[in-house]
Amino acid sequence: MDVGRAFSFTFDDPDWLKKIVIVAIISLIPFIGQVYLLGWSTEITRRVIKKDPVQLAGFEDFGGSLVLGLKAFVIAFVYSIPLIIFVMPTSIAPAILDYDDFGWLISIIITCCSCLMLLYGILLAVIYPAAFGELAATDSLGAAIHPSRILELLRADFGAYLIALLGAIIAGFIGSLGMILCFIGVIFTMAYAYAVMGHLYGQAYVKATEAA
Repeated sequence: MDVGRAFSFTFDDPDWLKKIVIVAIISLIPFIGQVYLLGWSTEITRRVIKKDPVQLAGFEDFGGSLVLGLKAFVIAFVYSIPLIIFVMPTSIAPAILDYDDFGWLISIIITCCSCLMLLYGILLAVIYPAAFGELAATDSLGAAIHPSRILELLRADFGAYLIALLGAIIAGFIGSLGMILCFIGVIFTMAYAYAVMGHLYGQAYVKATEAA
């Protein structure tokens, strides 16, 4: 994993500023912009996997990136379903049980569900990079949401996905630094952060498939 490359590749493109600015502006469109940004990041993942010499995706194929983003959004939702299931008892139990009589039971339910949410949330943090990498490589929604394939990738090189996760956390922190520029800056730094994450996910997928 070349983490430094993920943070620097953007600036190797002679049109990097134009690409980042336009993608950042597109991301301002409610919902569609965020879906597009996710698809654009996944397109970068695809280019890294396929060793495309131009790794920073542009904005020409708006429809293609939007479709790819919709697929990524579906993947994120599918893998988030267990979190929804875990949180439901924490809302239902206090509503149907009397706290004076069953406070102890409500506390147990909330504690157990919170622990499950925490554990699955940690797992989800490495599932996403593997699933988005599989989508980028195969363009198959079915393959990306197939648990056995994702577990195969994670088993092949879990360390690569852990590094990708840590790099993504750093990228997210950099993205949030744009708040210093009175919110406007965060639009551009967040686009850059998504580019970094896309590159990291592509690298992790390559490492995992090579190890497998």
